[in-house]
Amino acid sequence: MKPIALAAFCSVLTAAATAASAAENAAAVKLWRLDCGTVQVNNLDLFSDTFSYVGEKRKLTDSCYLIQHGADYMIWDTGLPAGLKGAPLDDRAPLSPTLTQTLAEQLAVLKVEPKQIGLVGISHYHFDHVGQAAEFPQAKLLIGKADFEALKAEPAPFGADPALLAHWLKDGAPSEPVSGDKDVYGDGSVVMLSMPGHTPGSYALLVQLAKTGPVLLSGDVVHFEEQFKNNGVPGFNTDRADSLASMARLQTMAKSLKATLVVQHDANDIKKLPAFPNAAE
Repeated sequence: MKPIALAAFCSVLTAAATAASAAENAAAVKLWRLDCGTVQVNNLDLFSDTFSYVGEKRKLTDSCYLIQHGADYMIWDTGLPAGLKGAPLDDRAPLSPTLTQTLAEQLAVLKVEPKQIGLVGISHYHFDHVGQAAEFPQAKLLIGKADFEALKAEPAPFGADPALLAHWLKDGAPSEPVSGDKDVYGDGSVVMLSMPGHTPGSYALLVQLAKTGPVLLSGDVVHFEEQFKNNGVPGFNTDRADSLASMARLQTMAKSLKATLVVQHDANDIKKLPAFPNAAE
């Protein structure tokens, strides 16, 4: 074998061996679906800028997720504020949120203490996704840079309550404002995916599981499955064109990866993952 060919062949073998070694040493990843509240939408037309749901109502779930990566833990979205636990539903309000159990209570069932959470990843700045973040003051906050900056503006953006993230915004706790896609652990197992439109710095999350395969958590790219089919965009999204582009990217990615796509607010869609306290692996 010629020297150049031999060198190339050896290089291929080395790369293959390195990849095999990485696969053998890859951290085990598990994913739990957590209940972070319910939002009764009494005016569903808020979720369409084309008058698609005039006079309709719907209950949306507010799901959060615990990810175990080896010995490390990450929370994806932190749901409604704990103060809404037991709040009665109001049929007169456009949106009526309530909570039946807190994140800490559910983590206790799994024998995971809040102090073990090293990362809190936020899909976007709306209050129903950051509500219990302060329960994890030791965690590093991962949030879209455009959303992080928007929270510093006066007045606060629609649907945002900066006080819920004051620990990171004002007190200087560790945070990483993210631009573009981010490989959270550096091994491709958990990747934040830039999906602007709903807010300027919205994100979805890709979780690679050994048995289940790839799982895509939607953030609020859409709020229910049918919005993919009818290109439904809420009137309160910050950019319509970006919203449609992010919807297209997420669907194409799901198809390319043959991934399980979970719409986080769709009460039927989240059933694609095991019910708590079981985990997807």
